[in-house]
Amino acid sequence: MSVFVAGSLHLDVIVRAPHLPRADETVRGEGVAYVAGGKGGNQAVAAARMGARVAMAGRVGTDGFGERLMAHLRAAGVDCAGVARDPGPSGMSVAIVDADGSYGAVIVSAANLAIDPGAVVPPADARVVLLQNEVPEAVNLAAARGARAAGACAILNAAPARAVTAELMALIDVLIVNRIEAADMLGLPEIGDPAEAAARLGALGPRAVIVTLGAGGLVVWEDGKAQAMAAHRVAVVSTHGAGDAFAGALAAALDAGEGLGAAAALGQAAAALYVAAPEGARGAITPEAVRALMRRAAP
Repeated sequence: MSVFVAGSLHLDVIVRAPHLPRADETVRGEGVAYVAGGKGGNQAVAAARMGARVAMAGRVGTDGFGERLMAHLRAAGVDCAGVARDPGPSGMSVAIVDADGSYGAVIVSAANLAIDPGAVVPPADARVVLLQNEVPEAVNLAAARGARAAGACAILNAAPARAVTAELMALIDVLIVNRIEAADMLGLPEIGDPAEAAARLGALGPRAVIVTLGAGGLVVWEDGKAQAMAAHRVAVVSTHGAGDAFAGALAAALDAGEGLGAAAALGQAAAALYVAAPEGARGAITPEAVRALMRRAAP
């Protein structure tokens, strides 16, 4: 059993500010951190920390950022044999986190755009293949085809939002989107009923759909039925990376044989602990701590 992640690797530059800048506004910041990220890298590390055996396919540059990204993956136990090196800069992002923990970010993909789809081959024992939208669709298509051939569950976290072809949607078993991504994929200014939105997205091809709603919880749509799950009440330090913590934990749970509802519940608890922890303490979140939170929240 294993989780295979194909996706992006970015070195995130995170600054804290009292609020997100308006157009033409300069805001005095309160701190800066350099954090290994990218949705692919984040989700690979999150799955590994939840106990999964994880391999990753991606691409970094030959710069110092690339060295830091590779070291971060290895420290989490991620197999990096499928991460190629590009003779140029690594991907990066700049994120601004405001006083209430909300954030805005800009990514520069760099080496991520040079991933060779032909080299993206899930291991023979992969049970879960996890994808995101920070790499070219050709990469996701190659990985999803590989998942179908291997009989693995293909998960697409369709973030950031962009048009997704019918061919790729037909290969996806579980689609994960937030409220904004769901609206964009449906061509709507916003969604009203998340369960209805999930059903409409399911009609586009995926076997199951999860719509995450932040503090509003989430909706799991599977086999024509929708299940709402309330969020855990925690004091938020920062929501930056919460979706990746959720997706990685969910993938690990599916790889371990959990059903989709149980896997979503574990992902939700992992994300709750993640947003409530300071940046330097997030790597210490354990599967045992996640399950303890779930037990405390159980009726």
